Amino acid sequence: MKTSIRRAALASAAFALAVCGGVRVAAADPVQWNGKAEAPHYKEDVFPPWQHGQNNDALKRGFEFTVPEVDDLADFHGDITDPKLVLYVGGNYFFAMAPLVVEFEREHPDYKGRLYWETIPPGLLIKQIEAGGTITSGNMTWTARPDAYFAGLKKIDQFVKSGLLASPAVPYVTNTLTIMVPKDNPAHVTSLADLGRPGIRLAMPNPAFEGIARQIDAALKKAGGAALATAVYKTKVADGSTVLTHIHHRQTPLFLMQGLADAGVTWQSEAMFQEQAGHAITHVDIPTAQNSTAIYAGAMVKGAAHPKAAKLWLGFIHSQPALAIFERYGFKPYTPGATGG
Repeated sequence: MKTSIRRAALASAAFALAVCGGVRVAAADPVQWNGKAEAPHYKEDVFPPWQHGQNNDALKRGFEFTVPEVDDLADFHGDITDPKLVLYVGGNYFFAMAPLVVEFEREHPDYKGRLYWETIPPGLLIKQIEAGGTITSGNMTWTARPDAYFAGLKKIDQFVKSGLLASPAVPYVTNTLTIMVPKDNPAHVTSLADLGRPGIRLAMPNPAFEGIARQIDAALKKAGGAALATAVYKTKVADGSTVLTHIHHRQTPLFLMQGLADAGVTWQSEAMFQEQAGHAITHVDIPTAQNSTAIYAGAMVKGAAHPKAAKLWLGFIHSQPALAIFERYGFKPYTPGATGG
């Protein structure tokens, strides 16, 4: 009997370790759970979706069924039935999409309730484009071919040249990096250099498909040379103290709020959103001399099903009403001659 209980406990611990990307979680601790099988004690609002249905402009929602941690599809928004505009948006401003859509629909009421948008990382959105707009999440597979795609300006230019996107590339705002930490900053992280310290657990964007990783690498090298970048993205990945995220704008704050990581580099806007949402998150500023700037841009996808709608959104995205929404989260309007990407 004791052997079977021990095996069950080990299996439970192994599962918890696997789902958290190699970071050991307190949930596997029999002392914390009083040696009993219990439902998690997590606060429901720690888990996405964090907008409580606001990032969905569907007019008829039918039966509501959202279960944080289990059934939520937090990066897929709107009604897939018959959209009049499909947007693939690099997820760095998922939180700004609801007010942007509301303003767009106010200006263009014919589109009310007819937008569908996705906010997974830009590299993964390209994979979806290459798959004909088809994606599978959990047990569900659907197809939503994009009308417009949004990412860093350099990537947009690259895909315009390759023929995937139609010219012109439309830049609209810029963003800078910050270090996101739990509200009480228990690891006392004060700078990028601190991220190389042994024992500091990091949640970092994956260079394979998250464009922010390029800017982070540049910032780390400015702060501590190649040695710091290697420590964060090579040495600490190898020893398990850096976990690479799949969707940094969802996972980094989630890991921090659960105590699974001590810090992670994100866009400043993402930390501001978490703070405005009242989550137990704060940030550590990165000096301008060490920081990197991203230029956000978009373009119509070649062969878009709704080219008129795509052009309307691309015109709207750098209008004054749209820029005012972006500025709530620390974005700055793009000005010609700005450097970044």
